[in-house]
Amino acid sequence: MADDEAKKAKQAEIDRKRAEVRKRLEEASKAKKAKKGFMTPERKKKLRLLLRKKAAEELKKEQERKAAERRRIIDDRCGKPKNVEDANEDTLKSIVKQYFDRVLLCEGQKWDLEHEVKKKDFEIADLNSQVNDLRGKFQKPTLKKVSKYENKFAKLQKKAAEFNFRNQLKVVKKKEFTLEEEDKEKKPDWSKGKDDKKVKEEEVEA
Repeated sequence: MADDEAKKAKQAEIDRKRAEVRKRLEEASKAKKAKKGFMTPERKKKLRLLLRKKAAEELKKEQERKAAERRRIIDDRCGKPKNVEDANEDTLKSIVKQYFDRVLLCEGQKWDLEHEVKKKDFEIADLNSQVNDLRGKFQKPTLKKVSKYENKFAKLQKKAAEFNFRNQLKVVKKKEFTLEEEDKEKKPDWSKGKDDKKVKEEEVEA
């Protein structure tokens, strides 16, 4: 009996320790989740998907709205197509006249709009120049792009035109080449005495 009670007490102690460890692990996992905050990776992924889906829907609606607006403007300016299959000559003439009048009106409106745009552009440029003058800032004029090698080529061509090969040649006198020959032809002074003696001996013998 005593052994059974000891075993039960030991098992109860083991179960109690296991429960404490399990409780600590659960608390740690809860604390870890609490640190992550509300936006978990799964929720972030779902949110990104929803935002992409919403953006795609909005883009599609915007494209449809623009297409409908374009269609409406075309219908207002050009009118709806006429049925000309079963029309007689008078009806065709009236339809052509209507189209001609509409084209003429559209061209006039186009010219007025272009003139208005040019006028507005001129006014905007004038106001910008006035603002820059008041601020003390001046717009730099647009400069023409010039190759950096163009000036070098021009300078080289100028130097080539000024350079004359004949003028750059060194002038050489003939005497510079005849010095050695003249030196060879000249005889030393001691040989002159022998020559004079020979001449005198020849005169005496004669």
